[in-house]
Amino acid sequence: MAEHPAYPVGLRLTGRRVVVLGGGEVAQRRLPALIAAGADITLVSPEVTPSVEAMADAGELTWERRRYADGDLTDIWYALIATSDHDANTRASAEAERNRVWCVRSDDADEATAWTPATGHSEGVTVAVLTTDAKGRDPRHTAAIRDAVVEGLRDGTLVAPHHRTRTPGVALVGGGPGDPDLITVRGRRLLAAADVVITDHLGPRDLLAELPPNVEVIDAAKLPYGRFMAQEAINNALIEHAKQGKSVVRLKGGDPFVYGRGMEEVQALAEAGIACTVVPGISSSISVPGAAGIPVTHRGVAHEFTVVSGHIAPDDERSLVDWPSLAKLTGTLVILMGVATIGKVAETLIAHGKSPDTPVALVQEGTTAAQRRVDATLATAGEAVLTHEVKPPAVIVIGEVVNVGPAPSE
Repeated sequence: MAEHPAYPVGLRLTGRRVVVLGGGEVAQRRLPALIAAGADITLVSPEVTPSVEAMADAGELTWERRRYADGDLTDIWYALIATSDHDANTRASAEAERNRVWCVRSDDADEATAWTPATGHSEGVTVAVLTTDAKGRDPRHTAAIRDAVVEGLRDGTLVAPHHRTRTPGVALVGGGPGDPDLITVRGRRLLAAADVVITDHLGPRDLLAELPPNVEVIDAAKLPYGRFMAQEAINNALIEHAKQGKSVVRLKGGDPFVYGRGMEEVQALAEAGIACTVVPGISSSISVPGAAGIPVTHRGVAHEFTVVSGHIAPDDERSLVDWPSLAKLTGTLVILMGVATIGKVAETLIAHGKSPDTPVALVQEGTTAAQRRVDATLATAGEAVLTHEVKPPAVIVIGEVVNVGPAPSE
């Protein structure tokens, strides 16, 4: 009889009995989806992996600690047969056939009555990929197609021409430290669906080149405002475009709530009655040191790290930082926006007890193609900025973790 392709269908398993035979890696991979589907799961196996045992302990399934026995597949809707005993698998699949129960068999797909597709999810859409040619089934090829489709949906490059998902309102998106690949999947998807993008100079610029030509891109630095009114102008622009029913993305560098004034924008939008979605971003305070080979914590070296804004010098009356206390910490100090003030910062830390020999690394334009690292000490950091012409944006790391990794290349 000629081989026919499988008929694709979505099973609604909420509250319906499902039996899983075997508690190894195959079951471990398949169980989360069955649990998410709301299935009433009985797992039969004398032993299980620690992860499967945790699912049982959490009450997500019922574990019967024994081998398969005839009758286990009675009055059920679906079965996953995945034991290491080929004979038991054969007997179980025969029972499933007699009881007209759809079953997947991990050790012999040709003897199964159902196949598990390679699946992925993106914003309410489930992508399921099956190979139609039974003789040429290749799970890796199927998974690769699944990954390509899901990635296209997530980053907005694969969208039905007249069905681009867009939601009026504002999304406050953290763009990450600079590398366009380091924005979150959700952030990239919202960008792809935006009508208006309001960005600043620390936002990942390369992402803007990917936007369709009909998207209005507004450089926040060029909005008209008087002195000290920059944030108010940005707030007004967000509100104005959102009230026009547009999908607005406020693209910020790093994470919007780490020195990004993100909460000020959220508050302004809330006062105007406008919905706002906050999408966290990868903060440069951790990612940039990591990209430069510096761990902000390391066993036996630093058990904590502190992130500080350096945009106001320690001797400025507006400073809210307790620099004397920071000088006494033994962990890592990460300073953002501190290129112009690092000399004063170093002097203050030394004056309050920090060793002048404390290692310092200045990482300029971290995670981008222009990234460079300059190493110094507290005693020489101010001079190093001038000598090496370090420019913002740069992340400054102070502490013994600077010397933990391999020496930076010249």
